[in-house]
Amino acid sequence: MKQTDQTLLEQMRISDFDIDHRKTLFGLNRADIEILVQFHSTVELQIDHVVNQFYESQTSVSEIALLIGDADTLNRLRSAQRRYVLDLFSGVYDLEYVNNRLRIGLVHKRIGVEPKLYLAAIHTLKELLTQLISDSIQDDMRRKQTLQALEKLMMFDIALVFETYIRSLVSEIESSKNKSEQYARALEEKVRERTKQLEEVSRTDPLTGLLNVRQLSETLTKALRQADRRHEPLALAYIDINDFKLINDTHGHQRGDEILRFVADAIEQVSREEDTCFRYGGDEFCVLLPNCSREQAEEIFMRRLYEEMLKREECISLSIGCASTIPGQAMTPEALLRAADANMYIMKNAFKSRHHSAEGDTHDTSPTSA
Repeated sequence: MKQTDQTLLEQMRISDFDIDHRKTLFGLNRADIEILVQFHSTVELQIDHVVNQFYESQTSVSEIALLIGDADTLNRLRSAQRRYVLDLFSGVYDLEYVNNRLRIGLVHKRIGVEPKLYLAAIHTLKELLTQLISDSIQDDMRRKQTLQALEKLMMFDIALVFETYIRSLVSEIESSKNKSEQYARALEEKVRERTKQLEEVSRTDPLTGLLNVRQLSETLTKALRQADRRHEPLALAYIDINDFKLINDTHGHQRGDEILRFVADAIEQVSREEDTCFRYGGDEFCVLLPNCSREQAEEIFMRRLYEEMLKREECISLSIGCASTIPGQAMTPEALLRAADANMYIMKNAFKSRHHSAEGDTHDTSPTSA
């Protein structure tokens, strides 16, 4: 059930039994109630005087005058205060009475009446009623009993008002806490997303989307260890775009960037799920091929990459060198890179030799370099 579907009494679980218990705690007994009822007629005759004096005192306090605001509000408050005072001497302090007192605390909290202002107002009202009782009751014992009974009942009222006031404050704190927790969770999620993005940026080449050279050393070291544990070969393909400087000089760097993205996309297309692709730098790329020998890399990976390049009808020539480890023989990341780089340069030199010996040959820029 929603909170708004419950009364204050239901929300605070106040029953007739609880009311009787509260009266006992404050020592408010049947004799006290009877003596308050006996004074009801006197209060009724003097109620307007008491209320006028009360608000004359209240409106002299600037903080309270600002809260009241205007004459209409003041008139409504006078009417409510009349009922409040008369109820003090009604002798009926049941669930309805308690609910009205609870609402006083709720309303005071909502309109911004600070506890000190409420307590000051209660103190003023108590002084006015004390004066009325002292002036009206000549018998010392009865006057004392009436004042004591009023003291007990007003403490009973104050406790109810403050329970509601405090409960409202706790609800606000819990609401603020929930909002803070939600904000913190949202902020943490944003931080995680941003961290992930930053990690991704730090790991990848912004132009091609492949892993960058900083990731190659760490990834290659791990791959070599894994290959050694599994007694499997690990191949490395080293790829270079032929005459890339000439392309940049002739067609501009924008065209050069397009070709880099094109080659990177082709490399990703022909790579297996377990392969790892890197932009090594400039116009160079590397691909790690787990459980793959040099011969398999040259036969399968190189062939598929050349076929992919031809299929896209881009006149781009690549030089590719492959090297691999031999199961059971340790090899450092640097040694594997050097071996693949050396094999790539063998192909590049072969390409240059053909290129210069076949002047004007339109096949110089074909995708095959070997």
